[in-house]
Amino acid sequence: MQENPYQGFIAGDYSKENYDKIDLHRPYVDDIILVSDSGQKMYREKDLIDVWFDSGAMPYAQLHYPFEHREDIDQKLRFPADFIAEGVDQTRGWFFTLHAIATMAFDSVAFKNIISNGLVLDAKGNKMSKRLGNAVDPFSTIATYGSDPLRWYMITNSQPWDNLKFDMAGIDEVKRKFFGTLYNTYGFFALYANVDHFRYAEAEVAIEERPEIDRWILSLLNSLIKEVTEAYEKYEPTRAGRAIQDFVIENLSNWYVRLSRKRYWGGEYSQDKISAYQTLYTCLETIAILSAPIAPFYADQLFLDLVAVTGRENVESVHLSDFPVYDESKIDKNLEERMQMAQDVSSMVLALRRKVNIKVRQPLHTVMIPVVDAHQQESIEAVKNLILNEVNVKELKFVDNTAGILVKKIKPDFKKLGPRYGKIMKALAATIQSMSQEDINAFEKAGTFTLMVDGQEAVLERTDVEIISEDIPGWLVANEGRLTVALDITVTEDLRKEGLARELVNRIQNLRKSSGFDITDKIHVSILSCEEMDEAIHDYKDYIANQVLAESIEIMDNAISDATELDFEDFKLSVKIEKA
Repeated sequence: MQENPYQGFIAGDYSKENYDKIDLHRPYVDDIILVSDSGQKMYREKDLIDVWFDSGAMPYAQLHYPFEHREDIDQKLRFPADFIAEGVDQTRGWFFTLHAIATMAFDSVAFKNIISNGLVLDAKGNKMSKRLGNAVDPFSTIATYGSDPLRWYMITNSQPWDNLKFDMAGIDEVKRKFFGTLYNTYGFFALYANVDHFRYAEAEVAIEERPEIDRWILSLLNSLIKEVTEAYEKYEPTRAGRAIQDFVIENLSNWYVRLSRKRYWGGEYSQDKISAYQTLYTCLETIAILSAPIAPFYADQLFLDLVAVTGRENVESVHLSDFPVYDESKIDKNLEERMQMAQDVSSMVLALRRKVNIKVRQPLHTVMIPVVDAHQQESIEAVKNLILNEVNVKELKFVDNTAGILVKKIKPDFKKLGPRYGKIMKALAATIQSMSQEDINAFEKAGTFTLMVDGQEAVLERTDVEIISEDIPGWLVANEGRLTVALDITVTEDLRKEGLARELVNRIQNLRKSSGFDITDKIHVSILSCEEMDEAIHDYKDYIANQVLAESIEIMDNAISDATELDFEDFKLSVKIEKA
């Protein structure tokens, strides 16, 4: 070397000024010649391997192999990796070099599973950038919505390997629908469990001794555990999250809790009530554990709030608890099918109510179902009472499809049939639309139907057509697949009065809540006489009193001091409630 490259450099001085005195980049580094122990000259190696091979050596470098942990690599105890994740742009970088080194050095793959993450785009599908002003600040987003709703939204919105169109409204919806529903379900449980001092101290109620609604939700819960476990093990978190979300919203909250609500209200601390508490507790605790990989903080809080009271788990965190294992003996597919039928029928009836703006609190007289076969009738018959309670209808009648009460029409699906029967499609459509009521009924029962059109055989599947029923006077009709329901929408005077009584119960319950009354408080109710309401109160006085925990209900002729004016659709009603 002609001169000292470290001229003026002071060892141990880490200031910028000191380090500005030297530059070890090319070409200056090539002027440096080192001397080996044997006195040989040493130059910079000019042929360098791709720097990505540094990252490709990660499985061994992280363990300081081969100087430490040699057996972990050689005996494949910590190699190859079970799972890695990186962006799709790493296909020719990290993914390749990991496998290249593993193949050359160990004749092995470097990893068993991979998720190649897609890109996060804006709501319109454009790439985010500060220049375009469409970039999202993750820290402010977490501060506004929380990290768990953000994580849940991103994982359940699309598969990790797909590009995600990021929309703040989606996070808000997840926070409200999933986390809000789960919070409200826990809040409902905690409210009544605290009143009854439920601590899960009682012996476990045997599954065969529990009501059907409990056995159904526990069957679904075990099916959920099975599905979620399988999804996690296959590295499909999107499927796991969606299954958990659907269970909580559609089954646990919208169906089980709503139909079981009265079991928690008042009454004796019976086996039925204990079964209701144990069932809902089990569902909440299991959901907390299943959700923990996606929503670690929320799940941990829910889990700890539950076990702090019951002491059923002696662990400090949900992340230290054992993952649930499904119990095949508790899965009853026939029961799940029956309850799904109840949900489907109820959903269709409630949709018909909305169509003509008839509230659920207004009782109606009859639901009629034209049955396709004996199995369908048996399934609905088994859950008939649940359906009637859910849709607030007095009677459910079955009629044979051939009874001629409902007139059905059939329409071909051109998108499905066109590619298969292009040349005869026009004639086929005309033939389908001219099918008789007997043929349509036979088609619904069998699921397939064969027609001869211009000398060619056309085999129709149920999904190739749309079958609809025409409304009949005084009734509304809805179709969904093989299921048809007809609802009598005539409101008689007796039904109208019962509807008013139910509406009054709802208003008094809201008044109790806004007045800060405890759920166990007995009350006295005073109501100013009202022509539109007096007869309904008189006929349904006992029902109203039982629902609102009233020891007395008095209709007053003179103005009531400090009364609250309740606004009904066609009149106003002055009501006063006081603690008994």
